[in-house]
Amino acid sequence: MTTVNKRDVIVVGAGPVGMIAGLALQKKGISCVVIEAEEKDAPRAGSRAIFLHSASLKLLEETSQGLGFELAKNGIIWPIKRTLFRGKEVYVRNYGITNNQDTTKLPHFTSLHQHHIEKIIYDACIAAGVEFVYGEPAKNLDIAKDGVKLTTASGDVWEADYVIGCDGARSVVREQAGIEFEGPRTHDTFLVVDIEEDENDPMPVERIFHYQHPAMGRRNVMYVPFKGGLRVDLQLLADDKVEDYTSEEGLKEWLPKVMDPKYAERVTWVSSYRFHQVVADSFTDPNCRILLAGEAAHLFAPFGARGLNSGVPDAIIAVRGIEQAIQAKNEEERRQAIDAAATERRIAAKWNRDGSTTALHHLQGESKEMNLKRELAASLVSVVPTLGRWLDEGPYGPKFGPPELTTKY
Repeated sequence: MTTVNKRDVIVVGAGPVGMIAGLALQKKGISCVVIEAEEKDAPRAGSRAIFLHSASLKLLEETSQGLGFELAKNGIIWPIKRTLFRGKEVYVRNYGITNNQDTTKLPHFTSLHQHHIEKIIYDACIAAGVEFVYGEPAKNLDIAKDGVKLTTASGDVWEADYVIGCDGARSVVREQAGIEFEGPRTHDTFLVVDIEEDENDPMPVERIFHYQHPAMGRRNVMYVPFKGGLRVDLQLLADDKVEDYTSEEGLKEWLPKVMDPKYAERVTWVSSYRFHQVVADSFTDPNCRILLAGEAAHLFAPFGARGLNSGVPDAIIAVRGIEQAIQAKNEEERRQAIDAAATERRIAAKWNRDGSTTALHHLQGESKEMNLKRELAASLVSVVPTLGRWLDEGPYGPKFGPPELTTKY
């Protein structure tokens, strides 16, 4: 006879978003389990997040006291950001002395690799008593009006009132709920290279973005430091062969053109991407028993660090919605609570997709109009410094629209 395991909520996926959901549920006294397809500590393919915004740190601190500060303490804050256009500096901002050891005020961001982010969140989960089940891929979900029955690949059965799907881009939860992604895939290929820093002779702690790096033709290059390392992003051109840049020989050919040649021997990860710009057509099912979070709900190009920083509020607001649904006095109130959480995060996801799409448009250079705006801005930055700020905002999705150069000059 099959044993049925019952919890109030099942979280599917033990990445950072799933762990945050489990932690938030546990802190609210809602019984839960986090089920992960992979074995514990199994390596995760692909490039990972390296940046947490202040808003994410604050949400995490509110969820589990000390967590936001612990993440801040273990990351770095780069005090300078710099943007160049064909080798000419067009913008620099120095935030001055930054201190992520402050225990009274969270910083405006922290930069550390997702491996460290996950370890810190996992430790908080264990301290709170969150239950994990590893090596059990979700296989089937029977989603009914009164709850969900989840069966794993090994045949284990779990029942819950709600499921939070945090199981990534190929989400079984999303597929089983009949929810689909909407949106395009980018045409340009981007390389992401993670490099271990030389602690004895490190680079300056600066985020640097090159429009059309002089040593790389018309290719854009960005450097983002994180604790113990550096990420280099390279935007390839349409005719480039990806293997010419990702192979060991290729890396040793181009990387020394943009930084100290020693770093070609310190590469820890290299990957290439054509980014999806997709959002789930709904963040819940018709019965309002499923909620999606993180990459199960949306995939963005990484400009502006919108992925994990969207996943954090996805998870926390999903838990708030479930808490309100549990306290609801009737079925209508219950459904409204879940639907409100799902709607709020889908609106946010579409806004983030628009922002990263704007950044892609700004960076890709396919538009003659955008090319002209960038070149004019770079040529006029000494006269109108705000144009430098507009160029600097490009890789993130500008907060402000581009200046109307044609009407002013």
